[in-house]
Amino acid sequence: MSLVFAGVCSHAPGITGRSDLADPDKRDALYAAFDDLHDRLEASRPDALIVIAAEHFANFFMNNMPSFAMGMADHYEGPIEDPDWLKIPKFTAPGNRDLSGRIITEVMKTVDVSYAEEWLFDHGIAVPLNFLTPNFELPVIPVNINCQGPPLAPLHRAWAFGEALRRAADSVPERIAIVGTGGISHWPATPDSGRINEEWDREFMDRWCRNDRSELLDYDDLTVYADAGQGGFEIRTFLAVSAAAAGAKGTMHFYEPIPIFAVGCTTATYDL
Repeated sequence: MSLVFAGVCSHAPGITGRSDLADPDKRDALYAAFDDLHDRLEASRPDALIVIAAEHFANFFMNNMPSFAMGMADHYEGPIEDPDWLKIPKFTAPGNRDLSGRIITEVMKTVDVSYAEEWLFDHGIAVPLNFLTPNFELPVIPVNINCQGPPLAPLHRAWAFGEALRRAADSVPERIAIVGTGGISHWPATPDSGRINEEWDREFMDRWCRNDRSELLDYDDLTVYADAGQGGFEIRTFLAVSAAAAGAKGTMHFYEPIPIFAVGCTTATYDL
């Protein structure tokens, strides 16, 4: 069929785990934005949801760190974190092994991608799914881009990966949705946790909404690290969605820096 939905959102564990500590007005506005994203996703009538996330050493570690990995299973368990801490109960999310295999096979024609038949979802996928498919009725294909352990894949390779995902989505009869999850600016697990660079976030999202390939690929990891923290490396997931959207223009539906969630909270979509 084709790609029928492309969007991005934040995935910080505090969004669910520390919801009681946030400013109620800002928290409720963010939750309303997630509800809106859910409605937009549902309206696209997808048969499966590809979630592009940055995995946080839950399944992959320095002894085996793929640049790109995709799940290929009929179901996935989560969250790997303590449910009382994340405030998301244990769940089983449906997959689609056959569809995953077909998409992976197509992606492999231009991008080297690892695959995993077992995958424990951490907050990078569990938090978005909690809002976007709360009843877990939509088959999920998890994707990881290494944003944690240097050397990281260059940004142009994340872009090529997104292009391969679009080609794969267009090659199957199913209706495919893609959501990228991540930062934007944040300094997780450091003394600067809770710091947010709103100016940087808004500039990045302006480039993202314009889907300006040259400007999106003009970032380098040293300046990203200085301006947006190590969590800023997760822009790779957003860039993959930009590439998959193939020049479509986007809209940022919500942005609010919420320090107790330790991230500038974002939802946005492309007009496919």
